[in-house]
This record gives sequence, C-alpha cells and structure tokens, in this order.
Amino acid sequence: MIRAVLWGVLGSSLLVSAAPAQSSVTIAVLPFEDRGSYGQDKEVFRALEVGIPAMLGAELGKHPRVRIAERGRVEAALKAENLAPNARVDAATAARVGTEAGARYAVTGNFADFYGKFRVDARVVDVGSGQIIKVVSNSAPELQDRAQMSRIMQDLAAKILTAASLSASGGSPDVRSQVPADAATQYSLGLLYEKEGERAKAVEHYQRALTAYPGYAEAREGMQRLR
Repeated sequence: MIRAVLWGVLGSSLLVSAAPAQSSVTIAVLPFEDRGSYGQDKEVFRALEVGIPAMLGAELGKHPRVRIAERGRVEAALKAENLAPNARVDAATAARVGTEAGARYAVTGNFADFYGKFRVDARVVDVGSGQIIKVVSNSAPELQDRAQMSRIMQDLAAKILTAASLSASGGSPDVRSQVPADAATQYSLGLLYEKEGERAKAVEHYQRALTAYPGYAEAREGMQRLR
C-alpha cells in the first residue's frame, strides 16, 4: 500500500515537471497616426504618435507572458518600408514589420484628441497571416477624457491581450499606478526629441515628466539612456 502511494506521488511529480511551460508572446507596437487633433500644440500630437505606443507597450509588458519587440528593431523595419510621411500603416505593412521584429502580433492604429476628448483605435494584426484579428478602442463614453490617458492605455492593453488569447494579468487597475496626463505628455515629448536626436530637449522633457510624477519608471529610463 505504501509503495503504491509512493509511486503515485512520484508519477504525479513527473507529470508536473514534464508539463510544458507556457511560452512568451512577442508583440510589436508600431507608431500611431494622428487622424486630426485640436486643442494643443501640434508638437504634442506629434509626440503622442510615439508616446502612445510606448505607453501601451509598457502596459502590455506587465503581462508575465508578453515580450515587447525592441524599439530599435521596430524602427529599423519601419524605415526599410520607405513609407511616405504620415502614411497609414496597413495590416500587410504591420505584418512585415512584425516579422522583422520577431513578433507574433503587431499593434498599430490612430488617435484623435478633440479639445480633450481623447479617442484611440488600435488594430491587432496576426503577423503570420497578415490579418487584422481585432480593432479595439476606448469606446466607453466615460473613458474618453484626455485626463484619463493612463487608464485608457490600461483598458486598451487588456483588450489587446484578450484579442491575442492572453488572459488579463490582474484585476482592476490600481489608481495609484496611473500616470497623470501632463506627465505622460512630457514623457511623449521626451521620446519625440530623443528620436530626433535633440538630447538636451529630450532630457528636459523627461525631467518634467518625473517632476509631475516621480514614480514614472519609463521617464527615468529615458533619462538614463541619454546620460
């Protein structure tokens, strides 16, 4: 009887150890297009084209199975596409960029900020098939205020994870972890100027983001890259 129990325990242990670990899923987050925004300086909207994917990538990257494709690889793949200025990234282009970046899914889309009413639409592309599998947005009327930018990114990330057959990694978003909109704007401006090679301006805006929100890890990482 004891021997049978021991063999049962041993067999169960072997089955557990032999169970395949869940593999990671790489997602490439591409720039978002401004489809016609008003109410702030055009510079801010240019910054959000790179800031939104960075913020969205940070939210997606909190999932234990998600890896975000390296920004350098995504930018290099986009550059190789020779897209015209302000050209829309279609599903086929997103799939090619995702392939070059080693991703399983690519996310791109557009946004519009109309005097504080903020709307983001994100297209989730299956890189293998080149098909859009889902379009997600902050469609709820109570979630369309620019001041809720951080909460909007969390909402979109949860919907993208569902589209990619990945369960949400947590419960309700922690209000304490939400970045104020002014800090997110300054962070986006830092990314824009870093991309354009204006290091001093980038550092200035990253510092402003940290002043507005001292716990802003991504802004601190930006500062560290440039120092």
